[in-house]
Amino acid sequence: MTTTSTTRKPSAVRNAVSPAAPARVATATTTKRSDRVFNVVALVVLVVLAVLWLVPSLFALKTSLTDNGTAALGAGPIISSFSPTLHSFASLFNAGDIWNWYIASGITSVLTTVLTVLFASMAAFALSRLQFRGRNLVFLLIVLGIMIPTQVLIVPIFQMLGSVDLLNTYWGVILPQVPAVIAVFIFKQFFDGIPKDLEEAARIDGASRWRVYWSVIMPLSRPVIAAVSILTFVGVWNNLLLPLFVVANPNLMTIPVGLATVQGSFGQRYSDIQAGAILGALPLVILYVIFQRQIVEGVTGSGLKG
Repeated sequence: MTTTSTTRKPSAVRNAVSPAAPARVATATTTKRSDRVFNVVALVVLVVLAVLWLVPSLFALKTSLTDNGTAALGAGPIISSFSPTLHSFASLFNAGDIWNWYIASGITSVLTTVLTVLFASMAAFALSRLQFRGRNLVFLLIVLGIMIPTQVLIVPIFQMLGSVDLLNTYWGVILPQVPAVIAVFIFKQFFDGIPKDLEEAARIDGASRWRVYWSVIMPLSRPVIAAVSILTFVGVWNNLLLPLFVVANPNLMTIPVGLATVQGSFGQRYSDIQAGAILGALPLVILYVIFQRQIVEGVTGSGLKG
């Protein structure tokens, strides 16, 4: 009996790698190349935007360090001048008004931020967690409130504050800015993403609605609290229209209103005006440098990203 053994040729042995592998490798290489091109383009765009943002800021800084007489001649003499002086900053500090502006802006911004976070989060908790008749209608009206410009309401706000004797007071600047519609909307969208199992577990343990809000929901909402706090603080600090109408006492003027008076009194003294603008923006820059990580985490974690 003859046993026939069949041997396969090496060329007949199937490769473990699929015939489509070269195409996949080519696709991966093309993807990596596209990612590199995208990263380069994104870097170039970011550098261009950074330069476009820095050039006016650097020019403002250069103007503030230039003599008023030279600054009045235009951009060319300002750029070509190499005799920096702190006279504009010294004149502002010696006048003493800048300290009152800082105090007024700090008081109104901090109190408005605290009250806005508190009341906006409470309203958002009610809209997100409580079941009551007309809840959807209330939320719709709140969202529609975003489309109403603040400038339209300035006259009614002025009349209401006058009727309760809150003109020329800090509360006249603070209270109208506390009902922030956008803050309620942001808080509600964040609360909707928190699992309800945590709330139900707390309710089973005997926690009240207030306990759930304060001890369960709010500790989990630190990113959105940071985002709303920063946005509110910056908005109140830079607000010009409301304090301009409400406050007439120089001791209660905020930074934007004070800078408007500087521009009106100094006339063409551009160095003094730019020095005042830099001093007004300096606390916000310091705030961002200190809390930049919290700001980025708050914005990316609160649904504000695109």
